[in-house]
Amino acid sequence: MGKKNCVAIRPSTCYKDHVGLSKGMNHWPQTTPKNGDPIAASLVPIPSAITSPQLAMTPRKILIVDDSVIVLKALSLKLKASGYNVLTAEDGAVAVSTARRERPDLILLDISFPPDVAHGGGVPWDGFLIMDWLRRMDEAKDIPIIIITSGDPEKLKARSMAAGAVAFFQKPINNDELLVAIQRILGEGAPETPAAA
Repeated sequence: MGKKNCVAIRPSTCYKDHVGLSKGMNHWPQTTPKNGDPIAASLVPIPSAITSPQLAMTPRKILIVDDSVIVLKALSLKLKASGYNVLTAEDGAVAVSTARRERPDLILLDISFPPDVAHGGGVPWDGFLIMDWLRRMDEAKDIPIIIITSGDPEKLKARSMAAGAVAFFQKPINNDELLVAIQRILGEGAPETPAAA
């Protein structure tokens, strides 16, 4: 085989038959250029999608704690579509252990939870008890918490903020407003809005 048929990974060895390259293919591995410079041929351009700052960073983790499967799924879909890794918990015990193990960047926390009948009664969890537990753990004490609840804001908002929450949203949640609050709390830029036509 001549040099123009060889792949430039190792100019002295031809890999074309081993990697199954077709003759017109212009993907890596690339053929040796006509000037015979193997270094130029080994430089593969990296797609801009891989090098963009947003995609190059590790996605932020958000833990959603709510007893409603519908709320968990709806918020998970919205946050995943916005580029976040999403963790979920349906009760306080799972929330605390997940926060300790995964160390999320932010927690979305409901306040009202039903009695823990699945575990023989157990601890009567509510959002305030969960926040108290999280604030006592070294792994989770600095994680920002946003309250999401269907409870009365007049009764719960001041108490939530005093307990350490950074924001309060009443259900049904405006997903766009929640997303803006998450981005602000995590120190991310505001999402790009399409230009008005």
